[in-house]
Amino acid sequence: MMAGGGVRFLVLLLVVAICGAASVIQPISDSHRSAALDVFVPVDGSYKSLEEAYEALKSLEILGIDKKSDLSSATCENVVKVLGSSSSTLKDAFYALKVNGILKCKTGDAVPKDIVSQLQVGVKDAKSLLDFYYAVRGLVLVKEQFSGIDLSLGDAEAIFRSIKALSQSDGRWRYSSNNPESSTFAAGLAFDALAGVISLAPSEIDQSLIQTLKTGILKLFDSIEKYDDGTFYFDEKSVNAHESQGPISTTASVIRGLTSFSASESTGLNIPGDKIVGLAKFFLGVGVPGDAKDFFNQIDALASLEDNRFSVPLILSLSSTVISLSKKEPLKVKVSTVFGSKAPALSVKLAQALKSGSKDSSVINNQELKFDADSATYFLDSFPKNFDVGKYTLVFEILLDDSTHEKVYITEAQTKVPIAATGVISIENAEIAVLDSDVGSVESQKKLDLTKDGAVSLSANHLQKIRLSFQLTTPLGHVFKPHQAFFKLKHESQVEHIFLVKTSGKKSELVLDFLGLVEKLYYLSGKYEIQLTIGDASMENSLLSNIGHIELDLPERPEKAPRPPLQPTEPYSRYGPKAEISHIFRVPEKLPAKQLSLVFLGLIALPFVGFLIGLMRLGVNIKSFPSSAGSAISALLFHGGIGAVLLLYVLFWLKLDLFTTLKALSLLGVFLLFVGHRTLSQLASASNKLKSA
Repeated sequence: MMAGGGVRFLVLLLVVAICGAASVIQPISDSHRSAALDVFVPVDGSYKSLEEAYEALKSLEILGIDKKSDLSSATCENVVKVLGSSSSTLKDAFYALKVNGILKCKTGDAVPKDIVSQLQVGVKDAKSLLDFYYAVRGLVLVKEQFSGIDLSLGDAEAIFRSIKALSQSDGRWRYSSNNPESSTFAAGLAFDALAGVISLAPSEIDQSLIQTLKTGILKLFDSIEKYDDGTFYFDEKSVNAHESQGPISTTASVIRGLTSFSASESTGLNIPGDKIVGLAKFFLGVGVPGDAKDFFNQIDALASLEDNRFSVPLILSLSSTVISLSKKEPLKVKVSTVFGSKAPALSVKLAQALKSGSKDSSVINNQELKFDADSATYFLDSFPKNFDVGKYTLVFEILLDDSTHEKVYITEAQTKVPIAATGVISIENAEIAVLDSDVGSVESQKKLDLTKDGAVSLSANHLQKIRLSFQLTTPLGHVFKPHQAFFKLKHESQVEHIFLVKTSGKKSELVLDFLGLVEKLYYLSGKYEIQLTIGDASMENSLLSNIGHIELDLPERPEKAPRPPLQPTEPYSRYGPKAEISHIFRVPEKLPAKQLSLVFLGLIALPFVGFLIGLMRLGVNIKSFPSSAGSAISALLFHGGIGAVLLLYVLFWLKLDLFTTLKALSLLGVFLLFVGHRTLSQLASASNKLKSA
């Protein structure tokens, strides 16, 4: 049994089905540019750190968004401060130079000599991979941004060997010689640092070292992760929690390192093309990250793939993965780089069109698509006659027209894209009938037009059955099995019951035996509304049809049978007006006469008068009242505290509540305890002095 709105349920399932069919890779678009402005939001015109500032500025620069003028003032002030200080860390100096390369805070001959000296010392004294990375890449940035200074590494080959000593046999790298854990993320940093060593070396590095490094790179690719759709990515195996990186950061680190290394090494890298395209598909498949760090890593890694010296991946994308056959929509395909730049001259062939769940051969074979130069789109304007509605996997092949472009661009051998071909489904022979349970004879039967709401009226008892049947056929006359077909009975008490309509052979049919359903129906007799829902991602005329109603006569509910569940109330009803509460207060009791009350008041006051008379008869005096200033103040405070307690009792009688009185009394009690003890101590001391005298 299920409950809820049928329309919302149908729409939800259809959206899920269509979105599943539409999972296709698309190049970076305006949605990324719009999101970047929301992700990289400065606080008071600046970012928390230079690292964050660089990642924001670099991402915006790659996407072609000019925000330099909004950030240059405060950020440049921080850059100049770091570059002018000899106490800046290697990391701060590195990111200050990164930001300076974008904002041009310091240019020309104004070489930050203190930072250069610090970076050179950092290379010499480096004990970890991060020290090498920040120091070497920092010197490379100084070389790129400033002139008039020699930054060659005289012992470049020794530095190269020191960094290479941190490599592992599986292609991963350690952060330091004291850390046995190896990391894929660290491998990217190592490639980047070694590329910097090569560019700063005064002479050529030993080629045997370069070749050993290339072998390590290929071993690293042996451990690459893969999805079934041809997507590749790198992930950390096992590293300390504080050094752990996610797949996006790890993969971006490797790509940045490989791009830097290939730019500094003329012989190039021989990386398998399918893995290059697979890495691009991984980042494009992420969509639009909401985290600033992931956003930067995605954009920066794709920019590295867009402009590198080993291979530029070309991405095939569809303008739509839902194609309407009834509207005769053409199949449109675009081939571009990851940022949507135009691809070189090429041809696109639709090698196969495989229908999901079908054992038949491909309905389309080796169909070359036409090219529209104005829109840079490849299209198939018409499908073959045997192309029916349903879900398909299209297999494309891309061939470059100029063989020289094969050294620059790389494509997948075959690109598989899921699509949904939609059309109008024919609904025929729909009928609903009430059957006798014993012999199965038809007692009453109604023809149905499911394209519109009906007014069918049926009646049955617990010894009978109800049968619903219909046929769905595609435009080519094939049997169509919908993704969902639900039959709903809704009692007048709002209790709903939903049943699945199954398709067998050429017919979809549901038979409900009320004798076996009386408990599930909670023995609720009465009127049930009948509703049918049929929907599919490939069905353009999905429907939600109110067929009519049926009067059910069910047995009385046994005492121990389950009761129907409480139905949810209207969600907004709790905000409506509440029922008015009426209350009659108790009539006050009759009070005594005023004169009698005054008499009793006088009688209550008589003991107090007697108390005063007794004091005078006894000759009460204040001769023992302390005469010294300190003792007198303590005595006055003590008597004042007693008076305050008496006043508190009066206020309690007049207006205070018990809790307020107790809180005030507790404070006065502590005060009286302190001043009373002090007063009595002083009196006792004075008495002892008199006795001793």
